[in-house]
Amino acid sequence: MCGAPARTVGWHHPGFIHTSFLKDLWPNSQYSYRMGHRLVNGSYVWSKSYSFKSSPYPGQDSLQRVIIMGDMGKAERDGSNEYANSQPGSLNTTDQLIKDLKNYDILFHIGDMAYADGYLSEWDQFIAQVSPIASAVPYMVASGNHERDWPNSGSFWDTTDSGGECGVPAETLYYVPADNRAKFWYSADYGMFKFCVADSEHDWRAGSEQYAWIEKCLASADRRKQPWLIFIAHRVLGYSSNYWYGQEGSFSEPEGREDLQKLWQKYKVDIAFFGHVHNYERICPIYQNQCVNDEKSHFSGVVNGTIHVVTGGGGKSLAKFSSLSPVWSVYRDYDWGFVKLTAFNHSSLLFEYKKSRDGEVYDSFTVYREYKDVLACVHDSCEPTTLAN
Repeated sequence: MCGAPARTVGWHHPGFIHTSFLKDLWPNSQYSYRMGHRLVNGSYVWSKSYSFKSSPYPGQDSLQRVIIMGDMGKAERDGSNEYANSQPGSLNTTDQLIKDLKNYDILFHIGDMAYADGYLSEWDQFIAQVSPIASAVPYMVASGNHERDWPNSGSFWDTTDSGGECGVPAETLYYVPADNRAKFWYSADYGMFKFCVADSEHDWRAGSEQYAWIEKCLASADRRKQPWLIFIAHRVLGYSSNYWYGQEGSFSEPEGREDLQKLWQKYKVDIAFFGHVHNYERICPIYQNQCVNDEKSHFSGVVNGTIHVVTGGGGKSLAKFSSLSPVWSVYRDYDWGFVKLTAFNHSSLLFEYKKSRDGEVYDSFTVYREYKDVLACVHDSCEPTTLAN
């Protein structure tokens, strides 16, 4: 790792970390598993048994349910508080997701997972807290500033937010199908969904290695088989009316959407999800700061732009909104919660925002469209033509 406290007072030996690969699994099948250790006398010590359902095959037409949330952290169950008690909503979110475990199939925690910040024993606490979830459904992750950022370590942001971890614990504990796990961007296929998970802690701008990868990922989606194309990153590379973004005047990370919006529009990304800002906000289908669809809750046919969602209210102390409410902000909530996507088939998608306190739905919309609607040209989505060609 890169610096203090991760390499000094925060150091905690993690023991051995094993990664195993379960191969040749049949889709949609229930599997049981357990873990064991062989003792020197030849006997074995076994864990309890766990079970999971294997993923649907790419393009499978069936009910598929996805949870997306960010910035959760961990908290004490015995009533005590760690210093500053900075993740007061994390147990609400965790407990609600455990309670609802039978009603979703895969989860994306999109950065700022444990908030260990160099105190490595806190990773153990976080893993124990989410283990009822992660042992039963795919627990997919993205890299955030509290996992990766450290000066002169290769991160795009020159901050000390990771506490000297510079990505090492997160990259070791959570396997993702990346070409290079130190560069935490990857694609994931799940039935009718195609996920392109970017790494906002590395350069994403045009001309960068990651920008080329993002375009390759988005272009690789076969929208006949995988109609629901989802973009994910930790920092807000799209839109947010958060207080400090409002002060900067950009309503996003500097240079966040300048180049990426061209790709979202060209490849007709359905929804772009971000964390980092500790609240919930839904943005209209948008392109170049303009809402391109007046509908709020029932989208059908050609949508014309990408819907942006901030879902960073997993548990960390909440962040205030700007006193200004931009015209593109459809719904804002200063509370802890998470998002659920339900794909009923290739044409019908349900979006729900749920509060962690009660699991009830507070914001929702539906999308209904056919394959021909994905093919339709909208502004800057097709190659320019003239009468000559």
